Amino acid sequence: MAALPCDAAARHSRGLMLATVGIVVLSFDSLLVRLAGTDGWNIAFWRGALMAIVMGLFYCQRRRLATLNAHRGVSLISAGLLAAISLLFVMAVMHTRVANVVVILSTAPLFAAIFTRLFLQEQVAARTWIAIGLAMLGLVIVFAGSLTGEGLLGDMYALGAAMAVGANLTLLRRYQTLDRLPLIAGGGIMTALVAWPMATPLALETQSYVVLAVMGLIQMPLATALINNATRYLPSAEVALFYLVEAILGTLWVWWLLGENPPEATLYGGLLTLVTLLGNAWLGLRRSRLRRVSATSPAR
Repeated sequence: MAALPCDAAARHSRGLMLATVGIVVLSFDSLLVRLAGTDGWNIAFWRGALMAIVMGLFYCQRRRLATLNAHRGVSLISAGLLAAISLLFVMAVMHTRVANVVVILSTAPLFAAIFTRLFLQEQVAARTWIAIGLAMLGLVIVFAGSLTGEGLLGDMYALGAAMAVGANLTLLRRYQTLDRLPLIAGGGIMTALVAWPMATPLALETQSYVVLAVMGLIQMPLATALINNATRYLPSAEVALFYLVEAILGTLWVWWLLGENPPEATLYGGLLTLVTLLGNAWLGLRRSRLRRVSATSPAR
């Protein structure tokens, strides 16, 4: 039997690496938001504007825009979804407890799996469904003590953000030739334009501008680019699964650097989530390698 046209195991490993590094970088978002010392609209405006600037200057050349011009409608939808994720997250934090927001956002893998199955007709591995359930259980353990019945409007915003994450990852999985980086610039422009009327971007302290510059010029562009590119190599449901780690790591950074001690539930739930993700990643890599060996073995 002829060899596979591409190394499935290598592609899977590359996707895992991109998603892992991207989520680790993204996990500093909560810490930077806390250090920024300003309201959510200012954060949304400057993060969106700075992301658009850095992506526009370095990555929006004519050659890179070619794939977007070929799929203009899809490109606009993806950029809009990226903007919606940022804005809905901000609105959710403004209207409900952060614990509620994080737990609801943990449903992103479920939406990605559903959208992948419905619109791409792509089978979702049973191990991924199991991993989603276990990882979400881990986050429920982490934030169970903070959940209340208040803030219904904010909860709905968070649910919308989770759906947008799943939808965008599924869309990028379907259109793998789309250049992800100009899309991030477009999403940043949309975010800044929507947040502008509610923001006071020129009335901040020096420290706020420094933190927002790190966030908008380095942290968020790098994290978003890595995560979006991971959809070239992994199913969207698997990529979305990595978003569960962000809540755990984000809590740990605040604990270590700002001295906010998490309860034992955070440690236990975080351990369950991380072990689940590592197990799912290992099983996926092992399956890819077995398929490669089977495909390259000579027929008897």
